[in-house]
Amino acid sequence: MGLKKRTKVSAEFNMSSLTDIIFLLLIFFMLTSSLVSPTAINLKLPNSSKSTPSKQKVEGPIKLDINKRKEYTVNGRRLAEDAVRGKLAGIISKDRRKPEDITIILSIHESVDAQTLVTNVDMLNDFGVKMILATKLSS
Repeated sequence: MGLKKRTKVSAEFNMSSLTDIIFLLLIFFMLTSSLVSPTAINLKLPNSSKSTPSKQKVEGPIKLDINKRKEYTVNGRRLAEDAVRGKLAGIISKDRRKPEDITIILSIHESVDAQTLVTNVDMLNDFGVKMILATKLSS
């Protein structure tokens, strides 16, 4: 009789090869994440070199509003979209303050697309002014 002995399959699981793969993936992602530089909006965070507020008179901020029909208003005066950059450049150049001391409040209606927001934030960053993004209080 030619009876053959059956080989028993081991029910054990070897974790060492799995941990090797996990560590290799961890090292790979740590190295690649340090090489990636995100292209995001450059935000100017507030800072101060003085511990007390200055006593000088501060002129008011410039207000830039964009309504739901994408109509632009600068300090209460309605402008065409292509005239906004020139108007803001004129206001900033006539101002006695340095551009980094000028504040522009940007108020955009919630239905306006994100591309319009990013375009205007980039424009204000090009001027080198401080920017405040005005939001509506949600109830």
